[in-house]
Amino acid sequence: MPNVASYTRREELRDSTPIEIRALRPEDEAGMLAALGQTSAQSIQRRFFAMKRHFSDKERAYFLEIDFSSQVALVACAEDAGRSIIVGGGRYVVTEPGRAEMAFVVIDAWQGRGIGAILARHLIALAREAGLDELTAEVLPENAAMRRVFDKLGFRPTAKQDPQTIHLVLKLT
Repeated sequence: MPNVASYTRREELRDSTPIEIRALRPEDEAGMLAALGQTSAQSIQRRFFAMKRHFSDKERAYFLEIDFSSQVALVACAEDAGRSIIVGGGRYVVTEPGRAEMAFVVIDAWQGRGIGAILARHLIALAREAGLDELTAEVLPENAAMRRVFDKLGFRPTAKQDPQTIHLVLKLT
């Protein structure tokens, strides 16, 4: 498997806007915080299942210190006024041998353009290369757009004990 920590790919959105999908880097903290600052309360609540505007040092370390083995994190970057900005991000975290949970978020101004699906496709490919058997995701029932993305990618709902979320599974093997 290639070195995932240096992963980078070029993609085009539905409207032909070029974006870069790349591994999250430690120096991305300011860019990630700026992206979260441009994300609505509703989008943040749909990603974290709670309203979050500030992250503790421990949470920041968790989100930025990626080993690219038990946790893989990618960002989507686009050009804005001549500089590259983070417009979305996604990750999977291994929860038990062969299984990982996947999640992602796209800033509001960039939603509906295919970034979530692109991030998810790259994460799925990396999970397969890593030899994982299954990806899971938790989605709030009212998050219809995210449910459609997961459905198109082949995720299927399964029984889950938490009535507040829909538990989705994608078999990779």
